[in-house]
Amino acid sequence: MELALTNVTKRYGKLVALSDFSMTFTPGIYGILGANGAGKSTMMNLITDNIKRDGGSITFDGKEILELGDKFRAQLGYMPQQQGVYAQMTAESFVTYMGRLKGLRGKKLASEVNGVLELTNLSDVRHKKIGGFSGGMKQRVLLAQALLGDPKVLILDEPTAGLDPKERVRIRGFIKQLASDRIVLLATHIVSDIESIADEVLLLRRGELLRSAPPAELIAAVPDDWEPVAYRLSLEDVYLYFLGE
Repeated sequence: MELALTNVTKRYGKLVALSDFSMTFTPGIYGILGANGAGKSTMMNLITDNIKRDGGSITFDGKEILELGDKFRAQLGYMPQQQGVYAQMTAESFVTYMGRLKGLRGKKLASEVNGVLELTNLSDVRHKKIGGFSGGMKQRVLLAQALLGDPKVLILDEPTAGLDPKERVRIRGFIKQLASDRIVLLATHIVSDIESIADEVLLLRRGELLRSAPPAELIAAVPDDWEPVAYRLSLEDVYLYFLGE
């Protein structure tokens, strides 16, 4: 399984949001780091075909995603940054509603809903209204709907934003469990969230891919004489060294 972006470019007027971007993804977790405006959201929106690219190609197993159309979209799971859930709906009704939007029906839909609620540890609160959920529980509801249809490409936009440390660790654990046979793209500002689970980290700056490597390799790339400190370097130091303005 392979998702490949080749020389992809996206412009908004004179602003180049993504410039000649190339990257090949295979199963695993890819952390995407960059400041606001670096191109993270643009890249994800191009993969989900929410916006049109100005150049380049995006292929899934060698076939252009625009030609694959619904066949590719069926392989996608998307967890948005905003907690856009309906407060008056229960966890089960919301996930069921999203399943219907994805074309699931009947026994297949019921089975999928049961499966994703169990996977995200929401089975015991399935009949409770989402408005009464904690931030972490709401994030798990969004993750549950993203998993409907057993997608092979999972796109997560700031999945732990606004959560307390305990909930963040819990969500990270869920994501790690999901990645054995999926391509997981995780965009975040919380560097520590991906240091422990990402197989590879992409550093984006002003629409360009600056570097891509496993976390340990990126940490090793920071010179020893860069702002010497009395503690072990982390991925946060990588962010500051390569992407600090």
